[in-house]
Amino acid sequence: MEFYKEIERSIITNYRKEIWRPFMKAITTYKMIDENDKIAVCISGGKDSFLLAKCMQELMRHGKKKISLVFLVMNPGYKKENYDLIYENAKKLDIPITMFDTDIFDTVFNIDEGNPCYLCARMRRGNLYKQAKELGCNKIALAHHFDDVIETILMSTLYSGEFKTMMPKLHSSNFKGMELIRPLYLVREKDIISWKNKFNLNFLNCACRFTENACSNPDVSTRKYIKNLIKDLKQKNPYVEKNIFKSVENVNLRTIISYKKDGQVIHFLDNYDE
Repeated sequence: MEFYKEIERSIITNYRKEIWRPFMKAITTYKMIDENDKIAVCISGGKDSFLLAKCMQELMRHGKKKISLVFLVMNPGYKKENYDLIYENAKKLDIPITMFDTDIFDTVFNIDEGNPCYLCARMRRGNLYKQAKELGCNKIALAHHFDDVIETILMSTLYSGEFKTMMPKLHSSNFKGMELIRPLYLVREKDIISWKNKFNLNFLNCACRFTENACSNPDVSTRKYIKNLIKDLKQKNPYVEKNIFKSVENVNLRTIISYKKDGQVIHFLDNYDE
């Protein structure tokens, strides 16, 4: 059996419980896929996005709804070795990628003020939407997983003073008719790592120019701290990850001081005597 076919088979057999079922559950629960969707599966070069690409291929072949896919890779200014590794993995996994170039790394690297990671993320997202729309796509798929979701909840609460999460899908506010979906929303990172290690796959970890300064970068160090915090909490409460996730599904508005809806702040005193 060819290597890529062995990998495809593993997703629906060996990793059916850990990867395929939560992948399909997220798509069904959050209604991510519609008939005749053309989806740009965005590949960064990391383990998560390459797994997403393989899962989406399986969905296209065996799913109940007819969809088409574009495997979109944006080159923000990768070094040649990183650029080559993406192509090598795409060939190894039988993923027909479409790559386009930008100068995002140069632009962000030369900015003295502000948050470079935040700016880079916004520019990446905008370029992906633009390229996907030009290719006739109506959706882009990103590879954020369950751990990203619960880490975002805690980061928002502890560092931003907001209670919010990373949504499973979003309408684009800047590109009319475009939608973002996150099909790995319920897949655990440890299971993605297990899948990667089983086949000795080598993916990009981070090809950003700021990687060398990761320890001093607030965004990187904060997410790492939150990841370790969750790990520590789990030692005393094995259900802590599920409970963090459930907290954004079981919000009781009657016990919230105030909340925002469409830009308007609704305070509990507004309707207190009714």
